[in-house]
Amino acid sequence: MFQLQGPQMLQILEKSLRKFLPESLKVYGTIFHMNQGNPFKLKALVDKWPDFNTVVVRPQEQEMTDDFDHYTNTYQIYSKDPKNCQEFLGTSHVINWKQHLQIQSSQSSLDEVIQNLAAIKQVKVKQTQCFLYMAPNTARRLLPSLPVVKDLPLEIGRPKAMNQELFKLSSLDVTHAALVNKFWHFGGNERSQRYIERCIQNFYSFCILGPEGTPVSWGLLDQTGEMRMGATLPKYRGHGFISIILFASTQALEKFNFPLYNHTDKANNIIQKTSHNLHFIPMPCDWNQWQCVPL
Repeated sequence: MFQLQGPQMLQILEKSLRKFLPESLKVYGTIFHMNQGNPFKLKALVDKWPDFNTVVVRPQEQEMTDDFDHYTNTYQIYSKDPKNCQEFLGTSHVINWKQHLQIQSSQSSLDEVIQNLAAIKQVKVKQTQCFLYMAPNTARRLLPSLPVVKDLPLEIGRPKAMNQELFKLSSLDVTHAALVNKFWHFGGNERSQRYIERCIQNFYSFCILGPEGTPVSWGLLDQTGEMRMGATLPKYRGHGFISIILFASTQALEKFNFPLYNHTDKANNIIQKTSHNLHFIPMPCDWNQWQCVPL
């Protein structure tokens, strides 16, 4: 096991992971943001260097003090050889299987290894699999050979205009975390609210303020660079506000060459249609999350 130290190694890793997109997307996006300052204090581990097979990005040990906080205890994994990475992932110095944790990856092929390790480590595991989308200009830059990218319109799709007398585009502040947490499918508890607060404090966020001056729709980045936790208050749904949030975040962040992407539940036809209308590209791989709880 090798921990990659210093900006030069991480930049080499970022460049190498780019060759394996979109399957490496979750890890690539995380390494990209580590190279932008690493506000979540993450570290990157590889099985060997420089010709690695498997990369695991995880928090530093001193950040993982709550054994029940799977929002903090989150690992991003990419492997060139998913069938033969079990030994590396089974090492306690790589993944602390005694904690409640999450594993995220753009490789559904890791499921067999994770299920095997869960049985060995006596861990209950729940997999969530969603559709994965990439912003059109990000896809042009990172995946120019993908057939669907070649047929993309030159401009991102534009949402309907909103009433700017009643609504204002803005950003979230930490006092909005409880509201975001209430409507986040994976949240709704104290630990998830602390995680959301941390994301708001460290990454870009976008929201639409309603007539009362409070958010009616929102979305924010997480430590992997993914646009997540988007929602609209029930009273204001049907106005296309999520489209405006996605469009605004894409316009603002692509100038920094951020790898912009998002996921959606396979049953969420509304967000799938929104992504299609904005010319977001469905990836040929899935968004995967494995939530692991020691028995």
